[in-house]
Amino acid sequence: MTETPVLADTLPEPSIDDALAFVREHAKDARVSTGESLVDHAAGTARIMQTLNVDPYAIAAAALFALAPHLDDPEKVIAERFGTEVQRLVGDVRKLLRLGSVSSRATLAAVSDNTRDAQAARRAQVESLRKMLLAFAQDIRVVLIRLASRLQTLRYYAAHKMEPSPDVPRETLEIYAPLANRLGIWQLKWELEDLSFRFEDPATYKRIAKLLDEKRVERESYVTGAIARLQKELDTAHIKAEVSGRPKHIYSIWKKMRGKQLDFAELNDVRAFRVIVGDIKDCYTVLGIVHNLWQPVPREFDDYISRPKPNGYKSLHTVVVGDDGRAFEVQIRTHEMHQFAEYGVAAHWRYKEAGARGYAGQVTASEKYDEKIAWLRQLLAWKDDVEGEHPGWQHLRDATLDDDHIYVLTPQARVVALPHGATAVDFAYHLHSELGHRCRGARVDGAMVPLNTPLQNGQTVEIIAVKEGGPSRDWLNPQLGYMHSPRARQKVRAWFNTVDAAENVAQGRAIVEKTLQREGKTSVNLDQLAAKLGFKAPEDLYAVVAKDEFSVRNIEHALSDAPPPEPEPEAPAQFEKRSSGQSVAQGASTGVLVVGVDALLTQLARCCRPAPPDPIAGFVTRGKGMSIHRADCTTFQRMAQRSPERVLHTTWSAEVMNGRGSSVYPVDLSVESADRQGLLRDISEVFAREKINVIGVKSQSRRNIAYMQFTVEVSNSAQIQRACTLLGEVQGVIRASRRA
Repeated sequence: MTETPVLADTLPEPSIDDALAFVREHAKDARVSTGESLVDHAAGTARIMQTLNVDPYAIAAAALFALAPHLDDPEKVIAERFGTEVQRLVGDVRKLLRLGSVSSRATLAAVSDNTRDAQAARRAQVESLRKMLLAFAQDIRVVLIRLASRLQTLRYYAAHKMEPSPDVPRETLEIYAPLANRLGIWQLKWELEDLSFRFEDPATYKRIAKLLDEKRVERESYVTGAIARLQKELDTAHIKAEVSGRPKHIYSIWKKMRGKQLDFAELNDVRAFRVIVGDIKDCYTVLGIVHNLWQPVPREFDDYISRPKPNGYKSLHTVVVGDDGRAFEVQIRTHEMHQFAEYGVAAHWRYKEAGARGYAGQVTASEKYDEKIAWLRQLLAWKDDVEGEHPGWQHLRDATLDDDHIYVLTPQARVVALPHGATAVDFAYHLHSELGHRCRGARVDGAMVPLNTPLQNGQTVEIIAVKEGGPSRDWLNPQLGYMHSPRARQKVRAWFNTVDAAENVAQGRAIVEKTLQREGKTSVNLDQLAAKLGFKAPEDLYAVVAKDEFSVRNIEHALSDAPPPEPEPEAPAQFEKRSSGQSVAQGASTGVLVVGVDALLTQLARCCRPAPPDPIAGFVTRGKGMSIHRADCTTFQRMAQRSPERVLHTTWSAEVMNGRGSSVYPVDLSVESADRQGLLRDISEVFAREKINVIGVKSQSRRNIAYMQFTVEVSNSAQIQRACTLLGEVQGVIRASRRA
C-alpha cells in the first residue's frame, strides 16, 4: 500500500524543541564553517529569533537551515516533518547565504585604492548589495534568520575568544547591521555593531569601554531607575506617557565621536530617555517636569517642534545632569512625531547611516525606497502589537521589499542594479557599451539562455561576446523584448546613427567623385570646394548629397565658377543659412509657370508660404518680379482688389506636380500645446523622423500654454498634413496646423 504524503496544512505548528531535537538527531558532531557545533549554532539562532517574537515556522527554519546540507533529501525530509512553509523558508535562507557570502566578500574586497572615485564606487556596491539582499528574499523572515545567524556566529567568536576572518566584522558592519537598522530591529543592530567593532578595532573598543567606566548592566540599571522616577512624576501630574530609554552602545558612541568630532567628555547622550505623549502641550509640560527633576545643561536644549529639521523631524531635545553627576539626553515628542521619525520620510535609519553628513543635518529622505523600508519597519513593529488592532506576525509571511530594480551578479560577484524586465543585453550595456555591441549570447547561472530572457533577482550573468561586431536592429524592436533599459536603447540607437552617418558619407563621396570625373575636375581641392559651397568639411557635403538634400548641380556650378543664383531679396535672416535640399527660399527655381510670360523672376510670398499642389496666383511687384501667393491668401486678395491688372495666372510645373522636382518649400506650422519639460525635444523628434528640415522657430508661453511656430522645408503639402497629424499625437499638443 502506497503511503499518502502528509500535507503541510495538516501538520501542527512546529515547536523549537521539536526542531532542535531533530537537529541533534541528524547533526551528531557536525560543525558549521566557523567551527561552531551545528547543534549549538541552531539553538543560538533559534533563541535569537524567539526574542524577535516571530512565528513558530520562522523559528523552526532558523534551527534547521544549517542542517540542510547534512540531509540526503532536505526538501522532502523537512517538508514531511515540519511542513512546506518551513521547507520553503529553509531553502530561501540557503539561497540567501550562498548569494550574500560570495557577493558581499567580493564587494568589500573589490576596491583596494583610496581614491575618491574608487571609494564612491565601493559605497555604491555596498548599497546595491544591501538592497539586493532585501529584494532577493521573497519573505522578510528570511532576512531576519540571516541576521540572527550572523549574530550567533559573532557571539561564538567572542565567547571562545577567537579572531574571525577580517571580512566577517567588516561585512557585518557594512551589510548586516545597516539592514537591521533599516528594519528597526535595534536589539540585533547594537549587538551586531558592538561585536563586529570589537573584532575590527579592538584597541578603540577597549578604550571607549574603559571610558564608560561602568558595565552595561550597571548603565541599564541606572536607566531603569531614572525611568521609574520620571514615570512617577508624570503619573502625579496626570500625564499619560510612554517612557523608554537605553544607554548608547560602544559602536554608536564611537560613530558619534567621529561624526561630530567630539571628545568622549563632550558627549551628553551616552544615556538617553525618550518620552512619548499625546499632544504638543504635554511635550512642554514634560519638559518642565524633567528640568525640575534634574539640572538642565545650558545651551543644550533644542526645540525641533517649533523649528523642525529640514527633513521634517520634530521633537524636544534637552540634556540634564543625573544624580550621579553624569549628563544624559531626554527626547520628548508626540505619537505622531514618533511615527514620522521612525517610519515616515524622516528616515532615521538613513540619518544614522550617513555619518558626519547625517549629524550635520544634511540628509533628507524622499525616495520610494525609503517609503518601502518604512512600511517594513512598521510591519515589524506591528507584529509585537498582539493586543492592538493591527495583525501580528502572520503578515510577515507575505512581507517583501517591492523594489523598483532587480539585482544580478557578474561572474566576479559584482552587484548590478537593473530595471524590472531587464535582459542580458541590458546587463551587457550597463557594464560597458562595447560589451553590449559585441554581445552574442549569455549564460545565466551557468545555463545558456536567449538574449531576450528577463533576468531575476540574485542570478549570475555571464556575457558571451565576439571580438568585433555591432548590435542587431532587432534589439530596437520593443515587441521582441531584447531591451528594457532606456540606457541600452540609447546606446544602440547611437551606434546605428553612427553607422548610418558613415554609410551616407561613403555614398556621398562616390557621387561627388563621379561628378568630378564627369566635369574633368578630379584634381580639385575638396576642402576648398566644400567651403565654397558653404560646408565646414567635405564629409558634411558628402552626407547631404547622399540624402538628396543637396543637388550635384550646385557642385557643377561651383566647378565652372558660374555665379550663384541671385538670392531672394526679402528672405529673412534665418533662411540665409544652408538648409536641407535646394530651397526656393535661396533663389532656386520655384517650379512655377507664368501663363504668357517667359523668364519672369518669381519668388514665393512669405505671408502664405505656398507649396505644391496649393492653388496659386501671381502678383507683379515693383522691381522684384512676381510674388507667388496661395489663391486663398488674404493679402493677395486685398492687393488684387486694388490692382487687378497686376494679377497673372500661374500654375505649378508638371515636374513639380508629379513629384520629380528637387526643390523644397518653406512653410509655417503653428503648434499649441500644454507647456512641459521635453516638449520641444518631442516635437523635434517628429520632424527628424519625417526628415523635415526646420529652418526657423518662434515660441512663447502664456498661462502654461506654449505657442510655437516652426518654419520647415517640404517638397509638397502632403508632407505638411502628415507632419500635423503626427504632431497632434505628441503628449500635450492641443492643435497643430499650417499657418493660414
